[in-house]
Amino acid sequence: MTEVKSPAPADRSGAGGSRADDSRAGRPRVGGWTRLVTARPRLSLFAALVVTLLAVLAGGGVADRLGSGGWEDPAAESTYATKALEREFPDSQPNLLLLVDAGRASVDDPAVAAEAERLADRLAAEEGITGVGSYWDTRSPALRAEDGRQALIAARITGDETTAGETLERVAPHVRGAQGPVEVRIGGIVAVRHDMQTIIQEDLLRAEMIALPVTLVLLVMVFGSAVAALLPLGIGIVAILGTNAVLRGLTEITDVSVFALNLTTALGLGLAIDYALFIVRRFREELSGGADPLTAVATTLRTAGRTVLFSALTVAVSLAAMLLFPQYFLRSFAYSGIAVVLLAAAAALILLPAALVLLGHRVNSLDLRRLFRRGRERTPDAEEGRGWARTAGLVMRRAPFFALGTTAVLVLLGLPFLGVKFGTADDRQLPSGAESHIVQQHLRDGFPGSPGGGLEILAEGRATEAQYTGYKERLAALPEVLRVDGPLVNGDSAYFTVQPKGEAVDEPAQRLVSDIRATDAPFDTSVTGTAAVLVDTKDAIGEQLPWAALFITVVTLILVFLLTGSVLIPLQAVLLNALSLTAMFGAVVWVFQDGHLSGLLGFTSPGSIETTLPVLMFCVAFGLSMDYGVFLLSRIKEEYDHTGDHQQAVRHGLQRTGGLITAAAVILAVVMVAIGTSRVTNTKMLGLGIALAVLMDAMVVRSLLVPAVMRLTGRATWWAPAPLRHLHARFGLSEGEPTAADTPAEQRREADRGADREGDKVTAGG
Repeated sequence: MTEVKSPAPADRSGAGGSRADDSRAGRPRVGGWTRLVTARPRLSLFAALVVTLLAVLAGGGVADRLGSGGWEDPAAESTYATKALEREFPDSQPNLLLLVDAGRASVDDPAVAAEAERLADRLAAEEGITGVGSYWDTRSPALRAEDGRQALIAARITGDETTAGETLERVAPHVRGAQGPVEVRIGGIVAVRHDMQTIIQEDLLRAEMIALPVTLVLLVMVFGSAVAALLPLGIGIVAILGTNAVLRGLTEITDVSVFALNLTTALGLGLAIDYALFIVRRFREELSGGADPLTAVATTLRTAGRTVLFSALTVAVSLAAMLLFPQYFLRSFAYSGIAVVLLAAAAALILLPAALVLLGHRVNSLDLRRLFRRGRERTPDAEEGRGWARTAGLVMRRAPFFALGTTAVLVLLGLPFLGVKFGTADDRQLPSGAESHIVQQHLRDGFPGSPGGGLEILAEGRATEAQYTGYKERLAALPEVLRVDGPLVNGDSAYFTVQPKGEAVDEPAQRLVSDIRATDAPFDTSVTGTAAVLVDTKDAIGEQLPWAALFITVVTLILVFLLTGSVLIPLQAVLLNALSLTAMFGAVVWVFQDGHLSGLLGFTSPGSIETTLPVLMFCVAFGLSMDYGVFLLSRIKEEYDHTGDHQQAVRHGLQRTGGLITAAAVILAVVMVAIGTSRVTNTKMLGLGIALAVLMDAMVVRSLLVPAVMRLTGRATWWAPAPLRHLHARFGLSEGEPTAADTPAEQRREADRGADREGDKVTAGG
């Protein structure tokens, strides 16, 4: 490959000035920001404490105001039909089911029937409950189990999710459990959502109790100093509490999903730790090079601070793509994710510098690693990263092998995703012991058809009885139709129910939705039901997915260009980040769809993946991959600007950030695994899937694939046409290049490079 020659380091500004001149030109901004955040550090920290306490008050009880739905497209036909049926035929939309179990007796036994009628009357007398009906009233075979020992009482709880949940909590103790000769369990959509919300809150508290102490131990191991280890944890707590307050405010104007709390905890801890790790690490490095605390903070903000800013922007961009989707489930993750990312970055760039100025060299206090050194003194960072440097040298000497081999392995791990089947979230998200899940499983296994999973058709427009009958006959003749009930007529509207032969959301049921919508009718029809919602959700995601991908790609390319000034590096970043996610998607299908390891992980596989989950996981994991990518690229860029030596820059960048990125990934993976201990399958999938993604990205892509690809592209990696070079010189979000005077640790780094010069020659020769 012919390598493109780059200008000498002194001329890299593109304006003919020296790097020192450029640095002096940039210093007022750097100095101004440093003075701003460190002028009154105690006052800054006190103000942060006050704001955090206010956030605790503002965000209190946020979980009780969050919804457990949000998978539907508000503009879809199925959503319109559901709302219209609730308005015109409220009794046709039961969301509460009582499973009445007669034990060894028959549900037609007089004593059983009398108790069931009493329960139905009790429900009908409760405020907020309408449309109470039962097998004993209607004798409908759909409400009676095939073995004759179980039957259903159906009702509708009115109001929004919060109101419905409160009604369920009030009524449930009076109808649940042993009731005379029968045993009663509670199911239905309201019960499923209530159980899901309750379990998520309990699991989130447990995850925090697991993640916080384990994270603190890992931080102590990374930093050695207990003082330094507490700083990232403090930043994370501030970000989480602040985001809870933001979500509480958003619930006043829009719907927010309860699942967003999991992302708040995970990203709040994970990214705050990433940013604080990077800043504290650079600060300690500058201190070890002889800088005083204020100068060390200034250099840290100019270098690591710039990296944190870019990282936060790239992660926020990936999460913002979810705002393009209509489902409030996805939009909720954008709300919480953007808020927690920006708050974590703000805390890291405002509060952390103030704390570091106050601590100074005491940031290294309580070095617990001394207990294991047996009295040996070790100069901080003197030998750090030599293993990563050797790894980079080995990878670059065998660049084609590592590039092709790593790519092949990642593609192979992603192959199971080719067999993905998309479904909808239902009771099988819950643990097998959850009451609402038990009820729904009884319905699937023991009742004819799919009770609660039928398709509902709203017919609007004046019609005759003959027209209704003809339409019903055409529906009954469709493949996969078990039975057609109705019509129920209310003025100019009518209501039909179609029971599919198989499962409520399998492929035949989805085809049936299209067949019904294509059936001629002398009036306007709208179809809803579980399968119809799934079809409309898939269509909505498919329509917006290309735009979301385009948004993420274009904005990421722009941001990475502003960081590096290169044309090729942004393209590499996008492609390699996307490639790093293949293992996650392959594992999601192999484990959660196909059911492998379901016993070990404790979940029930529904045989499909909830339609919105891959979108969510892609946006979150892509953003986190960019987070690590920016860490590595910024250090490579800094070294390349110093030396003009491409291979040395790659080796030095991995040497200085390889351990840091790996430590950050392990800590974030611990947080995500703690989230993944949830008993709700979607949350488990989210936590474990992203944990795998960040570990693969840090340990495989950043350590092997990136150095190999950059070695193959050579110094052409840094090329950009003249107009773009001038654009970057003018608009690049840079704090200016450091000089030896600005960077007291530079002499130490130069000494390290001199000590490793022989290794560099070997690498260059490869």
